[in-house]
Amino acid sequence: MSETPMQLAPDFTVPSSAGSDVTLSQLRGNPVVLFFYPRDNTPGCTTENLDFTALYPDFSSLGCAVFGLSKDSLASHEKFISKKALSVPLLSDEHGQTCEDFGVWVEKKMYGKVFMGIERATFLIDANGHIARTWRKVKVKGHAQEVLEALRNL
Repeated sequence: MSETPMQLAPDFTVPSSAGSDVTLSQLRGNPVVLFFYPRDNTPGCTTENLDFTALYPDFSSLGCAVFGLSKDSLASHEKFISKKALSVPLLSDEHGQTCEDFGVWVEKKMYGKVFMGIERATFLIDANGHIARTWRKVKVKGHAQEVLEALRNL
């Protein structure tokens, strides 16, 4: 039985709330957690960002970069970070190309309406740039801790 090789994560360059662009391929040599979330300042997204912020020192101590990504503007991200005292850098994919490349721009349904939006998903990317683990349709409660455990087992 042969193992399926891990898929290389799609490369991207997007603006970051930390002040400069982030290019995924330039982060090789260390693991990366990339969590996609629908929108700044909404209940589930706020909880998810606060949970990753609370565990950010643990991720950092393992040499792992953590980024939240949505289609919100940098201005929106900066307000969100300030309002909620977030420490995780947020990436802005206003044109949606990174969301498309990772397959998280999907058809959603709410209250009988069908629309396109970001599926809450997280990707653990190993030091070689391969997707080591994927979480789709994430339930927020306990998720950041589960990702940290997966990183520890990487």
